[in-house]
Amino acid sequence: MIARLLCWMIALTAASWAPGALAEDGYDLWLRYARTDEARSADLAAHATIIVAPGASPTLNVAIAELQRGLAGMTGVAPALSGTMRQGALWLATPASAPALPGETAGLGGEGYAIRSIEVDGKAVTLIAANSDLGLLHGACHWLRLAQSGASLDRLDIRSAPKIRLRLLNHWDNLNGTVERGYAGQSIWDWWRLPDWKAPRYTDYARANAAIGINGTVLNNVNAKADSLTAPYIAKAAALADLFRPYGIKVYLSVRWTAPMELDGLRTADPRDPAVAGWWRAKADEIYRAIPDFGGFLVKANSEGQPGPQDYKRTHADGANMLAAALKPHGGIVMWRAFVYAHDNPDDRAKQAYADFRPLDGQFADNVIVQVKNGAIDFQPREPFHPLFGAMPKTPLMMEFQITKEYLGQSTHLTYLGPLFKEALDSDTFAKGAGSTVAKVIDGSLDGHRLTGIAGVANIGADRDWSGSIFNQADWYAFGRLAWDTSLSAEAIAREWAAMTFSPDPKVVEPIVGMMMGSREAAVDYMTPLGLAHMMDTGHHYGPGPWVSDLARPEWNPVYYHRADADGIGFDRTDSGSGAIGQYAPAIATRLANPHTTPERHLLWFHHLPWDYRLASGETLWDGLVRRYDRGPAYVAGMQTLWASLKPHIDARRFAQTEAFLTIQHREALWWRDASIAYFQSLAHRPLPAGSPAPAHDLNWYKTQRFPYAPGHS
Repeated sequence: MIARLLCWMIALTAASWAPGALAEDGYDLWLRYARTDEARSADLAAHATIIVAPGASPTLNVAIAELQRGLAGMTGVAPALSGTMRQGALWLATPASAPALPGETAGLGGEGYAIRSIEVDGKAVTLIAANSDLGLLHGACHWLRLAQSGASLDRLDIRSAPKIRLRLLNHWDNLNGTVERGYAGQSIWDWWRLPDWKAPRYTDYARANAAIGINGTVLNNVNAKADSLTAPYIAKAAALADLFRPYGIKVYLSVRWTAPMELDGLRTADPRDPAVAGWWRAKADEIYRAIPDFGGFLVKANSEGQPGPQDYKRTHADGANMLAAALKPHGGIVMWRAFVYAHDNPDDRAKQAYADFRPLDGQFADNVIVQVKNGAIDFQPREPFHPLFGAMPKTPLMMEFQITKEYLGQSTHLTYLGPLFKEALDSDTFAKGAGSTVAKVIDGSLDGHRLTGIAGVANIGADRDWSGSIFNQADWYAFGRLAWDTSLSAEAIAREWAAMTFSPDPKVVEPIVGMMMGSREAAVDYMTPLGLAHMMDTGHHYGPGPWVSDLARPEWNPVYYHRADADGIGFDRTDSGSGAIGQYAPAIATRLANPHTTPERHLLWFHHLPWDYRLASGETLWDGLVRRYDRGPAYVAGMQTLWASLKPHIDARRFAQTEAFLTIQHREALWWRDASIAYFQSLAHRPLPAGSPAPAHDLNWYKTQRFPYAPGHS
């Protein structure tokens, strides 16, 4: 029996190492290091005959290991570590190890790097220089990005340093393993087995994030449980911090405002109560004893039923500053979210954050940064930039994007978010005249802030491919690359990602990038064209529900956002409506006050217009709306055709998954199109434009669809 078992074990081991036995499954992300052809392998080997590096540290060790791993994968041979310079060496150097390199690292800070092709004693080498070992790690990852994507490795002259200090992922992961708005399986944090079992996946998570410049992670949901601050959970967070530290990644925790009451029986959570302030000081001391480089707290307060300082007639600044005082002796910071979706049913939900926070400008402590969503509602397929950007010059503001696609098709729709991120970052606030972009607000350059940040709500889960689909990985990648350098284009990032994820062959890269670059706009067309917003069915936000009107609070209902009737459609935010345009700088408000000078992509966000209003194309608003609903599914059909043409070039497993998901997306795009047209036609009483087919079902059929077990809804 034992002999038979041994034979089976030997056979299984041999099979597991057989060529082609392990199919591509997306686990390796942008660190695939796929074997290159003979010519490219020779080129890579010639540029990395050896690695010359100074000394040793945990961070330098992982940089060297990543270079060796990458080159071994691409060429079959890992370069050795040597102290002797040779032709074709990769030379990692800091001013401490190579003081004779004047100016190479000037202005790069603690994380930046320079990569240059130089000669040393007549030998051609590639220098990766930085002021710290962390900078060397970032430089090594950039060189590997060039190597994977087929770029020339000759005559390199690259300098790169992040302008934004905090580049964080926000995990909305719960202690029971579920993920709010998560569509890639359970949480990757195995809280039950931590701190003893440190899964290898955690190290791979750190590798992937370091490769794109992310330097922090908030481990738990903003809808936090007080238990996250108990000793057992602090120990679990400390175990993760130990793993992440060599990769330059700090851990942060979301905190619940009433934790002092829930954990230790305090009678209040009033931020001006000395006992409350003392409790938070003691808790900060406890955390920093376990995690000396702990980053700080993320806080959601007085929003969606969460407790906060306003429960005690205190301001957000009062609450944030009390926590900031507890963290300051340790160098920690408070990220205070401006998402104040409160219970008081204002005339316009889009105005709430500005109304609450604009009067507090200049009142926050210097280790507080206010975290603001890219738009004023809630991560919609398209929103105008949040009016708080540019409106609080005395307060550091931190961008919050949603990488997980709560409103953009969740795990199955191919909707590349790079263009969405860029649209927000490049928006001009006109706070100090033309050129006052959102990017300049959050990188501190507009108002001279040193505390700067950007956060992305993670799309990561326990699925083998991390993000629920191969193409969702591109959104995580794009967030990281733009967090490091907001000037990058969404298309350039898509090219990098496609080359590393599939192949650098232009026959593969070009059609994939073509699919990606129009995919978000296609989703806008079939979900929320012409500035509509929040048309999703409520709760799970899966699928259309523009007819929903019976929920307790007005702003829970999609009808609140489109206000369609027999006369027209759209939310009037001009002076004759909610007046929300007045929250923007005068140069913008003047343009938005007139529908003819409002960008049509935001038309119905700012204006209620008659169905016969003429668009720039000459079409009526009704016809233009329907044409856009038609255009969205047609684009998805085009993506299906392009993807089918790539079958000879893509591995079978990832091809099949994407093919299936595009089929789902096309079916659901048609569902969105048909349901929306059926509903709005019931109000507008207008015929469909020529060539536009009637919905597949009557309106009642769409209204009766139910999805009680949709993922990600807690």
